[in-house]
Amino acid sequence: MADFHQEGVVTTLHALYEAFDRDEYLEKLERKLKEYSRHMKMSLLLPCLYSELQNPQVLDPIMNEIARVDYLHSVVVALGSADHDQFAEARQYFDRLRAPGRDVKVLWIDGPGVQEVLGRIREKEISTGVAGKGQSVWLALGYILGNDQADVIALHDCDIVTYDRLLLGRLIEPVANPNNDFEFCKGYYARISPVERAMKGRVTRLFVVPFVDAMRKITRERGFGELENFFTYHRTFNYPLAGEFSFTSYLARGLDIAYDWGLEVSTLSEVYSKVITKKIAQVDLARNYEHKHQEMSEGDALLGLHRMVVDIAKFYLNYMRSHGFALDDAIVDMILHTYHQNALHFIKSYSDDAEVNNLVYDRYQEERAANFFRGFLWTAWEQSKGPHESTQIPSWNRVLYSLPDIYEHLIQVVNKDNSEGGEG
Repeated sequence: MADFHQEGVVTTLHALYEAFDRDEYLEKLERKLKEYSRHMKMSLLLPCLYSELQNPQVLDPIMNEIARVDYLHSVVVALGSADHDQFAEARQYFDRLRAPGRDVKVLWIDGPGVQEVLGRIREKEISTGVAGKGQSVWLALGYILGNDQADVIALHDCDIVTYDRLLLGRLIEPVANPNNDFEFCKGYYARISPVERAMKGRVTRLFVVPFVDAMRKITRERGFGELENFFTYHRTFNYPLAGEFSFTSYLARGLDIAYDWGLEVSTLSEVYSKVITKKIAQVDLARNYEHKHQEMSEGDALLGLHRMVVDIAKFYLNYMRSHGFALDDAIVDMILHTYHQNALHFIKSYSDDAEVNNLVYDRYQEERAANFFRGFLWTAWEQSKGPHESTQIPSWNRVLYSLPDIYEHLIQVVNKDNSEGGEG
């Protein structure tokens, strides 16, 4: 069970309920959410690849748990990498979530209708990114916002092995609760493999946390107070790469969404620029969290953790430059060595933590990963030199300026795809 320590930058909502009866807590939590749903609409956004339907031992329990909640006004599934027949299969599969008072839609990302919408937006020279989770989330947000389906939106992935509906309730409650006044809530959790009895979450533990921590010190020493505040904010989050968060629809309308692996840190940064910190929270969602793991792919910058680290590092480096911190080869060389030294300090702490908890900890492999990440950081710098287009898709507020009828077009497409015999 977590303690009640507060960092002071954003509010941390701990799993203190674990000291008491879990079932009783869940019953009261869902009763509160049902009461809130009388006055506000809550929507769940699920980015999902068709391939995840081929893993029913993971997806079926998630759907069964979601089907049991009674406070959601709508569920929107953003389905990627699916042809027509696969979309029809998915539409039938997710129909199990339908319930009285709850709308369920599957947004066919690759369908001709949605692609036509994207084409119209691109004609106005507005970037729509490339296919992937970020673009799927952005499109689904457009449908939810245009259809006025939600006051509060929650988002989580479809590959959570340890999922139960308590995670969903805790994710959405902080923003849905009218007494809290939160506009954004980020989930966090422990990442321990129950099979290997080992720590997971390598990119968070071995790259993002030590890198952000190092940048906070460097920007402070060089007198960049605003950047120091920015990195202090990011350092406050216990699991910055968690894919689970909830937010108000008002906030969602103004968010730029990254379409690459920088999605999570980019979203945190967007929230930082638009919301005062007392309206931001992070919540402990689960005692443990398990999902699919990425390979290191040290030899291929387009795959696995290699691509993930490069995309995240590029976002941070570009953010620093856009806020007046000039970078060149010498400074980035200093940064990557400072990061690496800091990562080794964190590895010692992780090793001690694993030891006292009887976990398996391969310090050699952890240090080897940090060495790779140091090299990936330099790759990020090489790729980010000079002028480059942003990897963020502009907010829906921005799109509406150029295409006032775009919501109506997207809604028409999604409704047609989801109707009986719809051909997109």
